[in-house]
Amino acid sequence: MLTDLEGRGRIMVVDDDPDVSAMLRTYFTMQGYEVDVVSHGADVLPRCHRHRPDLVLLDIMLPDVNGYEVCRELRSDLYTNRIPIIFLTQKHNRTDRLAGLALGSDDYVTKPFNVEELKLRVRNVLRRARFTSSTDPVSGLPSGKLIEERFRQLLHRSNWAVMYVGIEGFELFTGTYRHLRNEFIAYVAKILREAVEELGTFDDFVGHVGRDNFVIITMPSRVQALQNRITGRFDRAIRASYQKQAGNDQSDQEPPALSLALTVGVVTRDDGPFPDIRSIAEAVSRVRREAQNLVLKKHQARHGSGVRG
Repeated sequence: MLTDLEGRGRIMVVDDDPDVSAMLRTYFTMQGYEVDVVSHGADVLPRCHRHRPDLVLLDIMLPDVNGYEVCRELRSDLYTNRIPIIFLTQKHNRTDRLAGLALGSDDYVTKPFNVEELKLRVRNVLRRARFTSSTDPVSGLPSGKLIEERFRQLLHRSNWAVMYVGIEGFELFTGTYRHLRNEFIAYVAKILREAVEELGTFDDFVGHVGRDNFVIITMPSRVQALQNRITGRFDRAIRASYQKQAGNDQSDQEPPALSLALTVGVVTRDDGPFPDIRSIAEAVSRVRREAQNLVLKKHQARHGSGVRG
């Protein structure tokens, strides 16, 4: 008999091996899941936007882009950021496993795998995802369904702005200071909460999309003041930390903390029309990517002009 959990999930299988894909489709369909099969990495994000899965089984070795890049895309997109990902791969190297987990995957299964074990892993990952879908345990901020509900409310409001706040340089920083990851996320969440408490109103909202991404829902008239307060406090904290440690570091390499920056993308109701919450999420993700690209260009220009002879 199917469990209640197993009858309510949509799984996306991303694998270019037709035999593996067919086997997984047949097996998980028999378990009560809806199964969607994708063979190319470039098709994953658009397909997720059309038919959002509850979980992605993702092969690393794909014919166009690798699974790591697909995972990075999914984690950078507001609409897909919270979808659980299980890597399926023939790579047994511990470094490969850590690389996948560092990008935000929820589990890692090597081929050949036992389908019964895989079924249990899928069930456990979905159970954890549903348990933690309301509040992020690290930041303490609303996440998942609570953010979706707030976006749904925007469809009936006439004046609003969504600020998408991201931490640039986060992977580089936490790669060096892994033990500070949760502390750093909690600190950024604190900056956002305090800024909204000081400059916003009771109706404003702060949410944690996942990993290094946050949203603030406010009024357009408050956006600039909030952005100045948030980025100003963050930049001052980073500079103070760098100056404190600079005397202890004799290397010529730029410390990872110095590459940290907050990027802010803004979407307002006037950028619409927005017929549903997915259209809002897509617009916010787009301005987030534009902000990321701007920071990257500034970083490249700074290093390009400061080459030492």
